[in-house]
Parts: sequence; structure tokens; C-alpha cells
Amino acid sequence: MAAARKSSRYGHRDATMILIGYRHGLRASELCDLQWSQVELATGRLRVRRTKNGSPSVHPMQGDEIRALRRLQREQGLSSHVFMTERDGPMTPKAFHALFGRIGERAKMPFPVHPHMLRHGCGYALANAGHDTRALQAWLGHKNIQHTVRYTELAPHWRYALPRGRARRPVLQIPCTGWSWRPASSVVLPFSGG
Repeated sequence: MAAARKSSRYGHRDATMILIGYRHGLRASELCDLQWSQVELATGRLRVRRTKNGSPSVHPMQGDEIRALRRLQREQGLSSHVFMTERDGPMTPKAFHALFGRIGERAKMPFPVHPHMLRHGCGYALANAGHDTRALQAWLGHKNIQHTVRYTELAPHWRYALPRGRARRPVLQIPCTGWSWRPASSVVLPFSGG
């Protein structure tokens, strides 16, 4: 996000797109289609409309997201969409893909980056924080649990318990500094410490 903030005169918009896309696990099309009518700054809620037959949901927003969105609203003026281009039109997924790639290059990423990595990063971060698979499914808007299981398969607290005498499946350990396991709760509040 630091590279996005420094990259252009629209650095705050770009950094806010990355923050919201990552925290809420949004696809590029969902992020670009986000409208101010879906954002409740006073109550700190984001109404997420999913594409690809996903389940819509209401997500809580954290203070840094609310502050970033308020600043963006002041800087942009009146508009229907949250993320606008310099030509006062809504950002398109294709333009965001190109923008994200350029930000990755400026950040000297050793590999090409694309916006869907934000969604995957959100899923893996929640799984590594110990959130329940069903809570992950609801947060990411997956209709089918099989699309969510990929994130928990690599989470460090998952183990494969096989009967003795059979070959054990190798366990991938992902080193996470500062990670601590917490039992999943009924409410998903991602990225709240840990």
C-alpha cells in the first residue's frame, strides 16, 4: 500500500482500493462496482454484493477503512461509485488489473501481481488466524464450501490425523510470526490482532 500511496496523484484512491479489496476479499469487479449506497460510514458497515452467484453479506469496517473512505469521498466529490477514474467514470476491472500490476512493479515484487491475490490473501489470513471454514465461506461469499476449503488446507493449525500403520500425508508448516490460534467465534471480525 505504501507503493500505491506514493505512485501517483491518485495514491490515496489506489491504497484505499487495495485496503478494501484485501480486508473484504473482494474480486476486482466487486471492488470496481462498489457504490456509495453500499457504504455506511456512520455505522461502519459495508454491504457487499457478490458476483459469480456469490452470497451477498454485510461486513463490519475498521477505523482505518472508514477514515480512508471519508477522505476519498471528500476528495472525489459527488459520485455514484466509490472508486472513480480521473475522467470521472467508475474504475473498470481491466484498468484496476493494469494499475495493480504497475503498483507491484513499483514495489519491486519479484513476481507479477494481480488483483485476485488480494482475495486469496484475505482467505489465507483469516484461515491462519483460526477462523472457522463456514465463517470464511460467509465472509468470501462462496456458495460452495469446496471453494473455501483451499484456504484451510494450508492453515498451520490444521493436522491430518490418519490411523497408525498407514502412510502419513505430509503437513505443510507455514511460518507466521506473531501468529496465535484462537477458537473461531460465530462473528467474523478479521484482522483484529493476533
